[in-house]
Amino acid sequence: MMIPSDTVFGVFLVSQLCIGVLGNSLLFVLYAFIFLVKPHLKKYIDSIVTQLLFANILTILFTMVPDILSTLGVRQFLDDVGCQTVLFSYRVTRGVSICTTSLLSAFQAITISPSNSKWAWLKFKFPTCMYPLLLIFWVINMLIYIHTIETVTARSSFTLVGRGYVHAYCQTRQFGNRNKGTFISAILIHDLVFVLLMICTSLYMVSLLYRHRRRAHYVHSTCISSQSSPEHKATRTILLLVGCFVFLYFSYNCLTLYSFYASHKIPRLEGLSGALSSFYPTICPFLLMKNSNKIISQFNSLFSVMRMRGSQRAFGV
Repeated sequence: MMIPSDTVFGVFLVSQLCIGVLGNSLLFVLYAFIFLVKPHLKKYIDSIVTQLLFANILTILFTMVPDILSTLGVRQFLDDVGCQTVLFSYRVTRGVSICTTSLLSAFQAITISPSNSKWAWLKFKFPTCMYPLLLIFWVINMLIYIHTIETVTARSSFTLVGRGYVHAYCQTRQFGNRNKGTFISAILIHDLVFVLLMICTSLYMVSLLYRHRRRAHYVHSTCISSQSSPEHKATRTILLLVGCFVFLYFSYNCLTLYSFYASHKIPRLEGLSGALSSFYPTICPFLLMKNSNKIISQFNSLFSVMRMRGSQRAFGV
């Protein structure tokens, strides 16, 4: 007996939800453990990663839960207020994820830049403005996407025809209003600025790593280790993060544009769009853990503390 395709796709979405939320939550708890129990190990980059993980968790939840319920056959799960809340929250957290990934890339580029570089002065200025930037990201995205509340309504039919944005349970109310151009322009400028910043800082880091490798290749000395330094490992991890993000970002936008202009909406395409938009938040914590000895050692430390406390409770200590 063959399993229905909707059931298979629903299981896939549930698996992605569980993996993404679990991975981001575990890493988020780890960084919270470092902040509270071992503050001497805290670094500035940890605050950026923590916000990225938090935004990832919210993005996955607000994206995947409606898509999963819709795929499994649940009808009319969200009303107008629910649609406005879910889509506004999803757009804001996704925008914060874009901004934070861009900041993470910029921070690492500044960190590994040579002391005689023209960007060296930012090494001392960046820590003082980092926390305000993290807060500003939330404010900017809330201001941009507040317009979503005015334009989104619950779907009255599941067989929509014509141009427009369609969600599992929601649709845009209208497209011809005078604020449409301003809203779309704000989104495009916002995304373009931060994606270009990611690309530029990534190219800069690639050039630095290439020059370092060339110097290490031609200098024959026992002082040059064949092992990568922690900074270079972190740089490669962030380059991998940015590369995945840029690829998935453009793939998701192409799929969204096609769905927007398609005369007949394809329900499965809506679910694929949600899965694609959540793929980066899902794999993000695992890319961060890749080649990170610090994270692995802190995981062991966290579990050791938890086992010790469990043993003390068991023996009544």
